[in-house]
Amino acid sequence: MTSPVIPTIRPARPEDVPAVVAMVHELAEYERAPEQCHLTAEQLTSALFGPGPTSQEPSAPALFGHVAVDGQDQPVGFALWFLNFSTWAGVHGIYLEDLYVRPAARGTGAGRLLLATLADICVRRGYRRLEWWMIDWNPAAGFYASIGAEQMSEWVPYRLSGDALRQLADHVTTAGTRTGD
Repeated sequence: MTSPVIPTIRPARPEDVPAVVAMVHELAEYERAPEQCHLTAEQLTSALFGPGPTSQEPSAPALFGHVAVDGQDQPVGFALWFLNFSTWAGVHGIYLEDLYVRPAARGTGAGRLLLATLADICVRRGYRRLEWWMIDWNPAAGFYASIGAEQMSEWVPYRLSGDALRQLADHVTTAGTRTGD
C-alpha cells in the first residue's frame, strides 16, 4: 500500500482559478446550497488578481488565495481569505472565507497545511487572529478542535443582503449623504 502524497501549499495563480471555482461549487454542494453559489472564473480572477480596466472595484485585490497541489501541481484544495481588523487589538488578522479539500485528498494533511500556512502569515506579519465560520453540522469541528481552534459561541452572526441591503443603501440617497468612495 502506498501512502498518499503530501500536498504542497502555494499562493493561487491565475491558471488555478478554474479548479478553485469548481471546488467552491463542490463546497456549496457539500453544504447543501448549490443554488446559492454563483461564483465565476472572471469574478474570482478579478478578486484575486485585480480588476479589469473598466471595473468599479478597488485596484488592489482584497482577496487572497492559497492552493494545496498534488505531485502534478494540480489543485486539490484551497483557502480563500482576506484581512480583517481588530479595533481592540489594534492589528489586522486573517478571515478565512473558505477552506476546502477534495474528498480524494482528505487525510493527506492538505487542510492542516493550508491552515498552517495562514497561521504562519499571521505570525510573520504580527496579526493576532485567524478566524473563520463553519456550518454547525460540519464534521470538521473535531479537526478544528484538534489544532486548538476555539468555537466562539458568544458572538452572533448577522447578515444584510438582498432587498434589505438595497433598502438600507437607499437611506444614503434619501438622507442626502454620500459615502465618498
